[in-house]
Amino acid sequence: MGDVLLLHQDVRCGLVLPGTSRDEVLAMAPRIEAAGFDSLWVGDHVSFHGPVTESLTLLSFAAAITERIQLGTSVYLLPLRHPVIAAKVAASLDMLSGGRLKLGVGVGGEFPPEFDAVGVPRNERGSRADESIGILRRLWSENDVAHRGRHFAFGPVSIDPKPARPGGPPILVGGRKAPSMRRAGRLGDGYISHMCAPEHYRRNLEVIESEAREAGRTSVPFETTCFLFTLPDDHCESAHRRAAEHLGRIYRTDFRAAARRYCLLGRPEDCLEQVERFAASGVRRFILAPLGPADELLDFAARELLPALGSLSSRLPTA
Repeated sequence: MGDVLLLHQDVRCGLVLPGTSRDEVLAMAPRIEAAGFDSLWVGDHVSFHGPVTESLTLLSFAAAITERIQLGTSVYLLPLRHPVIAAKVAASLDMLSGGRLKLGVGVGGEFPPEFDAVGVPRNERGSRADESIGILRRLWSENDVAHRGRHFAFGPVSIDPKPARPGGPPILVGGRKAPSMRRAGRLGDGYISHMCAPEHYRRNLEVIESEAREAGRTSVPFETTCFLFTLPDDHCESAHRRAAEHLGRIYRTDFRAAARRYCLLGRPEDCLEQVERFAASGVRRFILAPLGPADELLDFAARELLPALGSLSSRLPTA
């Protein structure tokens, strides 16, 4: 990517952890770790069309039943929380997990009732996220922090215990639109795409690098991650139909075109071809989100995808 964003050479893979059943979490989190995935991930909403467990609570539970695997949010809706509370909970989770948290953050907005419920105007979600990221970093690394900003005023206040890692967990910025690219380049330690084609991913990274350069950032270790709804199937058309139906129920909209363009679907060779296209565009970690039974995707990915990633890593140009 040039002299600004320093990408990993290795291509890694994580899996979304099902989170609405205690027994399923107890069964799946250790299996994801044992299967060789580098990370497990959870989504986040305060309220949504269906049940969603609070993300940092769920990851804290998963941390207690795993030992090594990275724990990530994809993505934590930062504007819905006061940043001091978010900093406190995230610091506690990072400390208790031994420094395994990756805080993917986003602004949301697709479900207005949750913004109304917590008294946050939707048109402020971007500026609140920007201000909150700076607050989190200060609270994770400093004591007696005083802040007077557009949305928040407090202090002096300290967050203790601090995160396990100096400066706190990496903050990965998720999103699809230009403000997210600006935020990732100027404030983030990484980028998480959502509903993004490989060629668009490359363009997004170019914008992110340009924003980072304008902000005076150089030689930034940067995590490039791609969130992919995934459905293996022996027949591509069957996978597409099932994926569109499933996502349409979740998001209450027509997903036929988006499912074909943005999801990982079909036979092993079909999925690997798409993975290679994303890796060539700069992706170094895939987050696979199941559109069917999670244990079936776990077995498929461990058998068909994870063994291929080492070979793929060796063929990529050095960043």
